[in-house]
Amino acid sequence: MSFPDLLEQFSDWIGDVRGRLTPNQKLSEVTWFRVGGPAQLLFMPADEEDLAFFLNHLPANINVTVIGLGSNLLIRDGGVEGVVIRLSAKGFGHSEVLQNHQLRVGCAMPDVRVANAAAQAGIDGLTFYRGIPGGIGGALYMNAGCYGTETKDRVVELRGVARDGSIITLSNKDMAYEYRKSHGPKGLIFTSAVYQGFAGKTNDIKFKMNEITEQREGSQPTKARTGGSTFKNPPGKSSWKLIDEAGCRGLKVGNAQMSEKHCNFMLNLGEAHSYDIETLGESVRSRVREKSGIDLIWEIRRMGQFEAGKEVREFLDGDVFTGKV
Repeated sequence: MSFPDLLEQFSDWIGDVRGRLTPNQKLSEVTWFRVGGPAQLLFMPADEEDLAFFLNHLPANINVTVIGLGSNLLIRDGGVEGVVIRLSAKGFGHSEVLQNHQLRVGCAMPDVRVANAAAQAGIDGLTFYRGIPGGIGGALYMNAGCYGTETKDRVVELRGVARDGSIITLSNKDMAYEYRKSHGPKGLIFTSAVYQGFAGKTNDIKFKMNEITEQREGSQPTKARTGGSTFKNPPGKSSWKLIDEAGCRGLKVGNAQMSEKHCNFMLNLGEAHSYDIETLGESVRSRVREKSGIDLIWEIRRMGQFEAGKEVREFLDGDVFTGKV
């Protein structure tokens, strides 16, 4: 499918935008699952100023959706209406070492690169990012964490562009972080963040990072088409154990499968559609509810429109999901 070309509506100002604008860009090309329909318009801003200009001029009735590196994301087969914004590595992928063991990073930086930059600068405390797929923008939004440390434990300042094009600076407190959740200003697009670490020796930090790499590669399907952890851990429980106990390890729907290696990971076996993957997830939620009485909550972000006749219902028999979840 394809959407009407939005650029025709912006002819009086769009020529001053310096970033890349691509109508009907296939989002399957930029997400780790390699599935999903097109973005009506994909915008990759040149820098923060370019992003602010674009949002300031974009009509308020045009929907804006932000995606990061596409790791923890499922785009539905019908695509995403409106503008999809993805920060470029060139404009938002750099880091700067500050005083007192602080590190400023652009929000298009992959988490692993942030861990490496901190290690190289002798800044400890950010090694946990070595074990998290995706980029810093997503980590800030969802309070990403692993191995006992979360984003909220290290970030001290965030900077972003609001829907009206204004540039805003926030503190850690402003985000009101919870487990895999934040409550910052709605619609803010993060552009950079400052992290507080502590003194360490580069070789010692790299040794810890190597341990994390070995542990992750030994327990997770790191070389597959996957979106990372599918469901959040319920209080006092592990999602993978609940999934395993419900008999869902290796469960398949079409060409989508719950990993045999780590059953809280969903895999695209090669030719899956978003419909297969989301139906698989709801099948797992239904079986876990039936077995344990616990309702698993998606950690993977799902967005966009369903293809007609291929809508997915919550727990397979509830309401049809609409829009961005």
